[in-house]
Amino acid sequence: MAAQRVVIGVDSSTQSTKALAVDLDTGAVLGQGRAAHTVSDGAARESDPEQWWLALGEAVADTGWADRVAAVSIAGQQHGLVALDAAGRPVRPALLWNDVRSAPQAARLRAEFGREEIARRTGSVPTAAFTAAKWAWLRANEPDAADRVAAVRLPHDFLTERLTGEPATDRGDASGTGWWGPDGYDREILDRIALDPALLPPVLAPGARAGLVRRGLPLREGALVATGTGDNMAAALGLGLVPGQPVLSLGTSGTVYAVGRKRPTDPSGTVAGFADALGGWLPLACTLNCTLAVDRFAALLGRGREEVEGGGTAVVLPYLDGERTPDLPGASGLVHGLRHDTTPGQLLQAAYDGAAHALLTALDDVLSAAGETPGQDVPLLLIGGGARGRAWQRTVLRLSGRAVQVPAAGELVALGAAAQAAALLTGESADAVARRWRTSDGLLLEPVVRDGEALERITDTLRRAGALQGAPARDQ
Repeated sequence: MAAQRVVIGVDSSTQSTKALAVDLDTGAVLGQGRAAHTVSDGAARESDPEQWWLALGEAVADTGWADRVAAVSIAGQQHGLVALDAAGRPVRPALLWNDVRSAPQAARLRAEFGREEIARRTGSVPTAAFTAAKWAWLRANEPDAADRVAAVRLPHDFLTERLTGEPATDRGDASGTGWWGPDGYDREILDRIALDPALLPPVLAPGARAGLVRRGLPLREGALVATGTGDNMAAALGLGLVPGQPVLSLGTSGTVYAVGRKRPTDPSGTVAGFADALGGWLPLACTLNCTLAVDRFAALLGRGREEVEGGGTAVVLPYLDGERTPDLPGASGLVHGLRHDTTPGQLLQAAYDGAAHALLTALDDVLSAAGETPGQDVPLLLIGGGARGRAWQRTVLRLSGRAVQVPAAGELVALGAAAQAAALLTGESADAVARRWRTSDGLLLEPVVRDGEALERITDTLRRAGALQGAPARDQ
């Protein structure tokens, strides 16, 4: 009888590291581990990369398979700036994707190149989330730290290099930096932000091997290490997405995306023209304020997150941390349309509606950018931590008018990383591995009539607040 082959997929996210040990042949999850991260409060969203490394060791050990794993892959939160010194140690905490202090630097990049040109070069119009803006912020605000930098990495790059001792990244995560395009690193953009391309890792081909696990680490020495990728790209792998299948992810951030055959270049900035981890593209729209913002409203109202009520006229724009889609980094939350008879449950439902609206209004743009026009009968895959919540499910059903499918598989980012690791051993494409594992199977919710009245109230409030013209809601 052949020995069981096991791979480990890792998701190093904003809040924690999750690891799954997966049977290569069946896709069965044999063990899992989790270790929390600490993120700074306030305007700065920073995290010490060294704690990610410690969390990685703890999480993979807890799977019970660290010493027997055949291959491993790491997916990580996109955009984060990891600045390392000559010894490979962080010169400062990593600037995370949801740190909006670099909004002025992003605006400067847009102005200097123009939206059309920078979208043509990189696929995306940079916002404060993008790594290029964060490096420009570091150069402007902490020049001494920037001068000591000997290597610039993304979160998953940093962890993969710690495993193998060799620098590497992949096209998916690189496409979220704002300095990479189909022809590689864009030297003119790098020159403009004063970043030496020698500080960046090589971009490996899809399906390539990044190296082998070194001796003395918390995984079996000699295990194969895949390139890894960004978290959204890994989730797409974990679902085994086919072109045009729409996905809505409800987590710390909210995202809508689809795999596409054509390269997206949206000068409006609504759709980020990311590459996927294979040879295609992953047009994506992202909001900063999703499950955490709605949970904050629930806490302020003294209600459980499922204690919503229908009806009422209230509108909530839950931009508690600024916003990325629409691009309003300085915005704050807005509550409009309160009446004497407005109930706390109605106000909480309005917070759900406001968060979901921002994502669903971008969905058509995402599918257009992907070059795909699936019919309304194609279900919307609902994933992420919020996808299990009935209030989130009902909100997305009511505002989308689409059928919604909630995959039974959990931790899809880590599962996608596991599929990437498995592909090193089988020679399959990673998405084919996931389809063989049937990872997208799950609860199917039939569509309901779209709530056009609620959508119009939100759109009208955005217009009145000036958000549609790009002005922060709090300034109106």
